[in-house]
Amino acid sequence: MPGTVGRVPTPATPGPGAPTGSGPTVGVLAHDWANTPLGPADDWDVALQAVVELVLASPMPMALAYGDDLVLLYNAGYAELLGTKHPSALGRPASEVFAEIWALPGVGAVIERCYRQGEAFLEKESTLPLVRGHSATVEQAVFTRGYSPVRDSAGQIVGVLTVAAETTHVTEQLQSLSEVAAALAGTLTLDDVARVALRYAITTFDPDQASFAVDEGGGGWRMVRRVRGELLDEADERLPPLWRRAPADWSAPAVQAARSGAPSFTRDGQPLRDTAVDRHDQKIRAMAALPLGTSVVRGGLAVGYQVPHTWSPAERALLAASAELIGQAAERARRFETQHGTAQLLQRSMLPEHLPDLPRLRIAARYDPGVDGNAAGGDFYDAFLLPNGSLGVVLGDVAGHDVQAAARMGQVRAALRALALADPTPAAVLGGLDRLVTSLGAEAGTHELFVTVAFGVIDAERRELTLSSAGHPAPLIRRGDPDGRFHAEYVDVPPGPPLGLGGRPGTTTVPFRPGDTLLLFSDGVVERRRQSLSAGLATLSDAIAKAGSGDPRALCAVATAAVPGGTEDDVAVLAVEHALKPSRSASMEVPAEPTAPSRVRHWLTGQLTEWQVPESVIGAAVLCTSELTTNALLHAGTAARVEIDLSAERLLVSVADSGTRGTVTRARTDTLSSRGRGLGLIEELSDAWGTDPSVRGSTVWFEILTPPAAHP
Repeated sequence: MPGTVGRVPTPATPGPGAPTGSGPTVGVLAHDWANTPLGPADDWDVALQAVVELVLASPMPMALAYGDDLVLLYNAGYAELLGTKHPSALGRPASEVFAEIWALPGVGAVIERCYRQGEAFLEKESTLPLVRGHSATVEQAVFTRGYSPVRDSAGQIVGVLTVAAETTHVTEQLQSLSEVAAALAGTLTLDDVARVALRYAITTFDPDQASFAVDEGGGGWRMVRRVRGELLDEADERLPPLWRRAPADWSAPAVQAARSGAPSFTRDGQPLRDTAVDRHDQKIRAMAALPLGTSVVRGGLAVGYQVPHTWSPAERALLAASAELIGQAAERARRFETQHGTAQLLQRSMLPEHLPDLPRLRIAARYDPGVDGNAAGGDFYDAFLLPNGSLGVVLGDVAGHDVQAAARMGQVRAALRALALADPTPAAVLGGLDRLVTSLGAEAGTHELFVTVAFGVIDAERRELTLSSAGHPAPLIRRGDPDGRFHAEYVDVPPGPPLGLGGRPGTTTVPFRPGDTLLLFSDGVVERRRQSLSAGLATLSDAIAKAGSGDPRALCAVATAAVPGGTEDDVAVLAVEHALKPSRSASMEVPAEPTAPSRVRHWLTGQLTEWQVPESVIGAAVLCTSELTTNALLHAGTAARVEIDLSAERLLVSVADSGTRGTVTRARTDTLSSRGRGLGLIEELSDAWGTDPSVRGSTVWFEILTPPAAHP
């Protein structure tokens, strides 16, 4: 019976008559058996001697429990299971050696029954407590055990032969397979699948590296790799993996397995000799590569070791099952990304790609799709210059989450622009839209079109805002108090009915002074299940009032995260700041090449120094911008654009990529950050940060509040 696990001590001097050599076997033969029921070794029965020779020669953990007292004689493998109980367990009754578990079901009683009645016993899996090493730490270990009666040359039962193998590791691997199946069930994109697959491979098989490869759909491949010992913090685990692209004829083992559909196992060699990119690849000697086994996504999973490795049948079966599960998840992810990308591209193509760039009115917007991001929605926003020099701003919501809702949204947005350019009076614009929606409903044969819109005109010279609403939530304005603090108030605009019902929207005009920021938003920002609308509105107002600055991009991020809890509705926000002073702006196009981050650092340092920004702000901004630029180039694989804007109260830096590997990534602030340093760097050095989707990619931004001496 196993009791503990540890290394087997070797006796310093073999006993008389013991064979030459060293090791546990020598210790067993050198034991003074004369003072045990076995008696002197020279007097052992011939059949008993044969059993002892079998036990000592076997690589499997084996033990002989002899006589009525079931005294123990065992081999090196069994001694390793005994750990610190060896060598004192030699020649002692099994009931004493395993006193702590002897009375447990399936232990002492089974051995005694085998001895008394000659009943062989096999238990493929049982859990027993073990004491690990010298620390006396008790752990639950899993064993496969077999007991057989041992007979002497006269046919009498004289003992019990035990074969025991600890299968804890195999059991843990099977449990981890169940856990990874659950984790893969929650993945949506190939990035998610890769992250789960690599984490599972590293923790389960303990390789020196693991890699995951998938086809690009156009003949090429991309692969992501993790190396054992690689330091990944919690933020890094949330990052999109760093994919490496390769041509269609790439010969990496994972790609070869994906292309052929057959696994490969290298026990010792140089499996990455032709595709190695660094010393980690060059050191790999053993590798298993398995296809994902899916018709939708060609891909492969590979694990490698820096020492020779024998791939057991059980390990091969577990790898094959793992690859099968990962393949199923990759197939679902590929379908999701295709649908998700199409829906979001449709949605964003109907939104303005660029908002006006004005000296005194700074504008930002944000749109997050609701439901699962897999369907186009009807929320929209727009901001455009009017013939009289004023700024028109609008945010609306067409009910629905399908292509038809997105198409109607496009019609309403285009008609609103046309109406506003002809007559910018908010009431007149919404009146014309009301007639349009009525006509659309008649064409569709339904009176259930539900469209809400808030439209306003900002006159910066007159410092006022004129606004009308057709069933839409009242906009919010962040204003400064005389004591330097801020508060937020909802515009008291006549609500009016939704469009298409023949209503006559009212109009209100309120002050909009330098330092104020207007926030228009859709109901998805404030509506939550099991929470009143008034509570959501109050929470939003409080969050906007407490924001670190009135910068529109920062307020959009604050607004979308203000009300806790998930929403199935789309979220759209448009913010306009009436700046106290004109800001200074500059931009740089960043090519997709290794020297780009250093060029960005040099350019940004020079520009901010010229603007006399404090060195502490320059240092933090340069470090954050370098990290985000590197992140954009690695993850998007395309050129990027860096924009900086210095206002009276803050420095705003944004880094925009122009591609997302052929799909549109989900717009979540926890999915983009800097590789290696994690989100902690941006969070530590900036006062606010976030990510915004665009028509052709994503934008990551941060802002740092500046002291008065830095104001332009």
